[in-house]
Amino acid sequence: MGLEDAINDAVNKGKDFIEQNKDKIDEALHSEQAEGISDTILGGAADLAKKVAPGAAEQIDGVRENLDKSVGNE
Repeated sequence: MGLEDAINDAVNKGKDFIEQNKDKIDEALHSEQAEGISDTILGGAADLAKKVAPGAAEQIDGVRENLDKSVGNE
């Protein structure tokens, strides 16, 4: 088995795992704990982006808001 076959095998196993655990994954992504973690990570990333590109603060906040809606329960 070559490297490409090993990578394809790993990807397929990952897909199978996700399909078999879709409900549990969705529940975890929309949990209180996920909300807290995502708020911390997205807040830090947004702050860093604003330091790098201070003129784009409004756009950065918009992106952060859209991402935050996808993770957590708020």
